[in-house]
Amino acid sequence: MTTSTPSVAELGHVGLRCHDVRRQLAFYSGVLGLTVTDHDERLGIWFLSARPDTEHHELLLAEGRDAPVGIKLIQQVSFRCARFEDVLGFHRRFRAHDVRLDMIVSHGNAVGVYFYDPEGNRCEVYWRTGLVARQPFVEHIDIETDPEELLDAIRASVERHGATGFTEESYRAWTREQAVAADGAAAKEVRQ
Repeated sequence: MTTSTPSVAELGHVGLRCHDVRRQLAFYSGVLGLTVTDHDERLGIWFLSARPDTEHHELLLAEGRDAPVGIKLIQQVSFRCARFEDVLGFHRRFRAHDVRLDMIVSHGNAVGVYFYDPEGNRCEVYWRTGLVARQPFVEHIDIETDPEELLDAIRASVERHGATGFTEESYRAWTREQAVAADGAAAKEVRQ
């Protein structure tokens, strides 16, 4: 009998415990446009999908978050968009709904808009550019630039930095700040 190494085909779904599951549900269905595919009021769980015909759920929202607001549990949850225009449209929608934005960047191989859901979970909507770029590659962009000009600038940046990767100093500083804040929170937790 031949044994093959098992492999994961793709990420199926992510589950988030929520302080206010109704508020989270309104955000993910109303602002992000995910479809509720199932729910159980007694258990306090909701299943949502961007592709309900092919994937029952990609996101599960559940009651019962007991970590204080502001505690960072998730680095990010990312949602892939089929078209660049979708990312542009979400950016406009986020601004219209006063969604707190984190950063808008080119990863060379993708363009991403990072944002926070109502409970402070960091999320991203992104579109794959089809370009090859070593990661990490984080270059802040002005998403309100003419789309063709912006894509030309991204292609030029990938030509310059795609083989080596690229991170702006502001992103490196942000990453260091996140690590220091996490270390401080962990130290405080240990003292208590």
